[in-house]
Amino acid sequence: MEVKQTENEKRGKFYIELDGVEIAKMEYVYAGADKYIIEHTEVNTAYEGKGIGKQLVSAGVDFARTKQIKIMPLCPYAKAVFSKVDSYKDVLF
Repeated sequence: MEVKQTENEKRGKFYIELDGVEIAKMEYVYAGADKYIIEHTEVNTAYEGKGIGKQLVSAGVDFARTKQIKIMPLCPYAKAVFSKVDSYKDVLF
């Protein structure tokens, strides 16, 4: 499944659509020029347990590395993923 992204100057989201319907999203807000905060991650209950939430977090990490910015995961799900994946520590704020 392809992770897409949309954003404006202050907020954005990574999301996955299936047949034109959004089935998962991870919302974030910029906190200055050097970091963003993951506020919320949500996966449609029909797709839970398939690793979709992890795909969204991974896309967020790739984005942060590309932009050379840090991530503050306030969302409980994203925070849990960051605590389990050591390779994400380089972007953690």
